[in-house]
Amino acid sequence: MEPYDVMRIMIVVLTPIICWYFTRHQPGERVPLRKWAEEFHNKRYYLHAIGYVVIIRWKSITDKLNEPMKSRTGHWTDWVYSLEGDITKWVQDFFRNDFLTEFLNFHYLFIYLFLIYVTTVYFAYSGDRDMTDKVTLNYLLIYALAVPYYLFFNVEVTSSWIPGMDALLYQEGWYTVFYALHDPLDNAVPSLHVAIPFGILMLNYLHVKEAGGTLREWRHWPYHVFVLINTLLFIFTIMYLGIHWVVDIPLGLLIGSLGALFIHHLQPRLRNDHGPVFKGITKEKVRRHIFVEGVVMLVLLTCMLMAVNYQEEQVDERVSFRLGEGDSTFEIIQKFNAGSSVESTVENLNAASDLEIVLVLVEDSVSAMENGQIDWAVMKTLGEYHVIGPGSDVPLTITTPKNYHFIVMHYGEASANEPVMEVRITNDYGDDRMAEAFLLSLPSLWMTGFVVYRLYRLKKEGRSFIDSTPSYVWASSQGLGEEA
Repeated sequence: MEPYDVMRIMIVVLTPIICWYFTRHQPGERVPLRKWAEEFHNKRYYLHAIGYVVIIRWKSITDKLNEPMKSRTGHWTDWVYSLEGDITKWVQDFFRNDFLTEFLNFHYLFIYLFLIYVTTVYFAYSGDRDMTDKVTLNYLLIYALAVPYYLFFNVEVTSSWIPGMDALLYQEGWYTVFYALHDPLDNAVPSLHVAIPFGILMLNYLHVKEAGGTLREWRHWPYHVFVLINTLLFIFTIMYLGIHWVVDIPLGLLIGSLGALFIHHLQPRLRNDHGPVFKGITKEKVRRHIFVEGVVMLVLLTCMLMAVNYQEEQVDERVSFRLGEGDSTFEIIQKFNAGSSVESTVENLNAASDLEIVLVLVEDSVSAMENGQIDWAVMKTLGEYHVIGPGSDVPLTITTPKNYHFIVMHYGEASANEPVMEVRITNDYGDDRMAEAFLLSLPSLWMTGFVVYRLYRLKKEGRSFIDSTPSYVWASSQGLGEEA
């Protein structure tokens, strides 16, 4: 059974159970089956469905840019590792358990995706239009916020950098192909497994507090606790499975908070709760928004350009992977169109030890990853095998189009003076996608500028940061020409 089949079964079986269970004390709020079509149309929930399609496409486009850019954008894994060291390896070693690994693998993939989907359905089923809007926007916009960090501030997963850290998820045969096709493995910072569920929690808090209530008294409190428990479990999971760093957690919370604030302040306008969407907007107000938010965008854009310049200057010093004795890991070569090719160079940066590699189609590698780790004796028979001597490199030309490939690396017997193998891999996809990457990053930069300016204006007016009313309805703003 493929992951997609499991997801479909979960949707069919668990959706009605979740919706029934968390509305069992509020049956009067449920939308009757006979009114689903009317509810879907009247509350324009078809736009929510379109939103999910948009974000899936957006992610696909972003992922295709990721690898071709890495020769210029590099990664910042060494910086992160210098800050926190082997903390995540300690977590993995201390709690290591086969049953726990199987459970968390399932939870990381399927419960995460299911939680995103079912939260929208739950709020719609319970008749809460505003929260349905907000949690749908949460998925769409928090991913959009993360795009520039993934493209310009790459950080490799912990199992690619910490010697002895096992990739308990990525080297599990059943999951291997799915993740190779959907996860570049260097989108570690920030963690969306933290940002998106925390965004839901933050939206719940903002929504309830603005209404003057408390979360415990809110009719959705049990579901809020359900999301909270899963969020805490995600935080543990991402460290245990050899995926994310500790720093990904606070940065994920930050992105989740930023997205929640943006959505909380924007949704009332989109729903016309205070009049037409553009009511109160004048040319002067537009100019102020463009200026202030534009300044924030330019500052962030400058940081991105500086990051690219720094990484380009460090290209000859860059280390792509670090392996301990007996470790194996892999680089993903994305699929490309017919008539194209990828030129890869794998360099052994050590002075006395050999590096073994094999170039293999992703689908062909599964038989060597059936037990949650790479069986090197099997793996090296599945593709183009090379031994790279100390200080040497091997050029690889990948010409098979429409397929994903692995460059699998293995550090066999370590010498006494070289417990860690350092490897550099450079991939030339033959095109420069930098302009597209900057274009895809602009929504994130603008949303950040919007939130910064909105919070500044609220503070200036002496209003709470949870106040989502447009500024033209603020009594004190009428004589000040405050922005909408």
